[in-house]
Parts: sequence; C-alpha cells; structure tokens
Amino acid sequence: MSAVAEPITYGTIDDGLARRNAMVLAVAQALAGGNNTVIVSTASIVGAVLAPDKGLATLPITAMVMGMWFGTLPVGWMARHFGRRFALQSGSVFGILSGLISYSAVMEGQFWLLLIGTFCGGLYAAAHQSYRFAAADTASEAFRPKVVSWVLAGGVFAAVIGPQLVIFTKDLLSPHMFAASYLGQSACAFVAALVLMFVKVPPLVEKRAENPRPLGQIVRAPRFIVAVACGIASYTMMNVIMTSAPLAMVGCGHSVTDATLGIQWHVLAMYAPSFFTGGLIARYGVERIAGIGLGLIGLAAVVGIAGITVAHFWGALIFLGVGWNLSFIGATTMVTQCHRPDERTKVQSFNDFLIFGSMAVSSFSSGQMLEYLGWTAINEVIFPTICVAGAMLVWLTVRKRMSPV
Repeated sequence: MSAVAEPITYGTIDDGLARRNAMVLAVAQALAGGNNTVIVSTASIVGAVLAPDKGLATLPITAMVMGMWFGTLPVGWMARHFGRRFALQSGSVFGILSGLISYSAVMEGQFWLLLIGTFCGGLYAAAHQSYRFAAADTASEAFRPKVVSWVLAGGVFAAVIGPQLVIFTKDLLSPHMFAASYLGQSACAFVAALVLMFVKVPPLVEKRAENPRPLGQIVRAPRFIVAVACGIASYTMMNVIMTSAPLAMVGCGHSVTDATLGIQWHVLAMYAPSFFTGGLIARYGVERIAGIGLGLIGLAAVVGIAGITVAHFWGALIFLGVGWNLSFIGATTMVTQCHRPDERTKVQSFNDFLIFGSMAVSSFSSGQMLEYLGWTAINEVIFPTICVAGAMLVWLTVRKRMSPV
C-alpha cells in the first residue's frame, strides 16, 4: 500500500499509531544500525592498509559522514513530496549498495572504491537517522520523547548485530579481511527494507499553515539554536572518539577483536538507555537530561586520557555512549518542540544537515589528530566543546524560568 493510500489524515495525533510505528522502526533501526557499526568497526582499519598515507586511515568513515551530510536535505525533500516511507526505502537501496561496493574495494585493494562504498553507507545513515522523527509524526507532544527513545532503543540490538557480524565473518574470505563482513552489511540493509514495508506514514498532501514561517525565522529561535548546539556537540564529540578508537586500540597493541568489542560496548551504551531516557525527560525536563549527557561525554574524555589499557578504552567508550544517548535524545526532543506539523520535514532535515556537516569535519580531523598528535589530544578537544554547549543549555534554562508565564 502506498503512503498516499494509507488512511491517515495529516496532523492526526494518534499515540497508538505512533507506538506501532516506533516498534517497527526500532526493528529496522537494529538492522540499519548494525550496518553502520560494521563500517565504524572496520573502515579505519581497512583504510590504514589501503590508504596511501596513514593519516588518511579514517577517511572512509569521513566519507560515510559526508554521505550522511549530503543525504539529509534530499531525505527531507523526498519525505515532504513523496512520503516518509519512500524516503526511508530510498536510503535502504544505498545501504545494500554500500556493502557490495565495500566488498569489491577489499577484494580489489582499491582505497577510492572503499570511499564510495562508505559514502553510500552515509546516504543510508541519513535516511535511518530520520527514523526517530518518523515515529514522532503522529505522537502527542508528551509522548514524543518516548517514541524517539524506543526507536533509538533498536540500536541495542545493532550493538550486537554489527560487531558480532564482524567478528564471525572477518576471516571467512581470507586473506581479504572484512570482505565477508561487508556482504553481511548488505544483507542487513535488505532485511531492514522488508521491515520498513510495515510502517504507516502520513499521506503526501499536507495542509499548509495560513501564514507559513520561513526556515530562517524558525532556526533563529533560541530553543532551536541550543538544540542544534547540543546535537552538534554530542554527535561530533562521540564521532571523534568512536572513529579513532579502533585504530588507536590496534596501534596500542590491542587485538582487532578487542577493538570491535569496544565498539560493541560503546553502541550498547549509546542505545540501551533509550528504554528509559524518554521517561527521564518527561519527569525531570529535557534541559536537565541533556546537560547530564554532556557531562558524561566530558567524563569519557577524562577516562580516555587516564590510560591506554583495554579497560580505559572500553570505559571511555561506554561513558561516551550513555552521554550521547541522553544529550542527543534531549536535543532531538527540543527540535520537535520548535516547529509546527507542516514545518517538520524542512526543520528536521536542516537540523540533521548542520549536525552531520560538523561531523564530517570532526571525522576527517580525527584521523589527522590521531596520526600527528595522539589519542590524548583527541580526548582533550571534548572539554571546550562540551563547555560551550553546556553554557548555552544553562542560558536557555535560565531564560525560560525568567520568561513571564
């Protein structure tokens, strides 16, 4: 059944439908997130072998982030003109292609082909990052943090699917390490596409507001600015550490399995709190929970600087994951409070465009920093970034309390 034919009126608040969509999207998130985890766990290691310069080892992950950046606005445009599900399924096509192209890159030893493969993976990520917004489309304001959390909770299973897929397949096509892992990545994207067929989304035709607001007016609102700042701080700092951690662990003498398991613990920490983050936001307020998340990201940097044992790496990645969950879900919830129903796709896609654009810069710079400055310097970058975002969050909280009721 096409999105147009589904019996959903635009702007309908239906928490039952939102709950159903969230469950379906959580399953798709588990598979799509597993796809991403394969790239994060392997691409920098493969890049170090294939790249002409060791400083370019993280460039494949940067290519993935670039794909996320370039894909956000087209995903929003497709969702607005052809429906949510069409946009999400378009991303699934690139997810399948990503694994196939990356497999070819490993088999042929072509670094540039690996970049194309991970770029396609980024286009896929741009689509599945919007799963959280798709679940919130028909949810009431009070219910939105919960459905966003439930969708991201699918990442708990991604934390198992992706790393275990890498561990069990990395040597199946020896001596071409990870070649079979990329074929498994394509299989995950294909199954996720089948699951997305069960999502029910609003129809194509949307009722426009009588006085539509231009995007520039919306994004100048203090709440949107702070939401973006928190989203950028949490996602870019998480990406800097996550991108370089596997390569840093191998460089410190730890095994590929230890590095992959480190990413598994990290992704589990990213998504496991999602089962209760929505409830915490509803009880204690979005600003407070987002602030706690930023603090935990700072704590991750402290642990990362303290030592280079497996325990230090894993501990830093776990704190980083939990901090990301609280701050990013908080930032996402704040974005949904900044727009009207008819403005949702353009505002949400612009938010993700800003976040993933900053991630592209951080992803590329992490490889250069690791090669020339070391693991400690990467962790030190977190402190000023988190302090700026935290200060903005405090300013917003004080401003809201001082505003007349």
